[in-house]
Amino acid sequence: MIPPGRSSLVPGEALGSLKGVRCSKLRVLGKGSGLQAAAPTLSHYHLCLTLPINQLSSQGNELRPPELATKYANFSEGTCKPGHASALMTAIFPRFSKPAPMFLDDSFRMWARIQEFVPPFGIKGQDKLIRAILSVTKEYHLTPALDSLSCRRCIIVGNGGVLANKSLGSRIDDYDIVVRLNSAPVKGFEKDVGSKTTLRITYPEGAMQQPEQYERDSLFVLAGFKWQDFRWLKYIVYKERMSALDGFWKSVATRVPKEPPEIRILNPYFIQEAAFNLIGLPFNNGLMGRGNIPTLGSVAVTMALHGCDEVAVAGFGYDMSTPNAPLHYYETVRMAAIKESWTHNIQREKDFLRKLVKAHVITDLTSGI
Repeated sequence: MIPPGRSSLVPGEALGSLKGVRCSKLRVLGKGSGLQAAAPTLSHYHLCLTLPINQLSSQGNELRPPELATKYANFSEGTCKPGHASALMTAIFPRFSKPAPMFLDDSFRMWARIQEFVPPFGIKGQDKLIRAILSVTKEYHLTPALDSLSCRRCIIVGNGGVLANKSLGSRIDDYDIVVRLNSAPVKGFEKDVGSKTTLRITYPEGAMQQPEQYERDSLFVLAGFKWQDFRWLKYIVYKERMSALDGFWKSVATRVPKEPPEIRILNPYFIQEAAFNLIGLPFNNGLMGRGNIPTLGSVAVTMALHGCDEVAVAGFGYDMSTPNAPLHYYETVRMAAIKESWTHNIQREKDFLRKLVKAHVITDLTSGI
């Protein structure tokens, strides 16, 4: 989320200390699993077992737990490896623990961690709006088919110009879950960005304003950065006339061509975790401030690390050394148009994402990070 007059920038990352700790994994079961999902508690984030630092092997400049090499030794190339990304993530961020639902459900008030903070890091003060939204959407998971997969391969498609002319479309479409951000178009760019969209994550100012631009089979996911975003979503799900649109830094969509069951609210824990636990942005008493808001790309990567077994990205990264290169794959604006963002810390995000790539937690298909 960016104030008026600022350019929207993509992901980055944070430096995390490597300590010999491994967190246990408690999988949250969703629809299609045949079991009732249990509401996670704060204790799920602190179930850690110590692992001596000398049990981590070094290969060149890469740190990889040796047990993973054994665990996945018999997997053929291209086969989804259950728990792969989270296991590698835990090696470089020892406090990382996978259990966290992608979306808010009707037990959201049980999540103490997000109740403590106002948006974007939590939902404090938003209970009434969120209850009203969830009472209509009534769906809180992925599709039954995706929830039933024993192993999920996910890709976050960024908006960077580095995607142009790479012909990665078919490779992107091969992933189980394809996540797109804000209003990045698909039509006309299928050769490079693919045609499949599973989730489109956005905030009001980033949402597509033309109904015909939305993909038929995708879920619309709100990332709430301020209380007005939840009010906006209530208008959308109830199909109400929007009488008050103040509080936004640009015009917003007044209609989203999705039925309520196709709409979700992203778990704000991912914004909080990306900012403070992973990227290392200023805490600022848990309030939005200068340089402490992670970009939507980094938030989506954080979400995927909790909900997917393998995670890839494409279209991430800006090369400031090439001012005449295209900023986004879908327009002619050049790299030189980037302005420093007041809300984001792009350098820290770059460091974070590079760390994930270096440790093989995520795969960067376009090598832009």
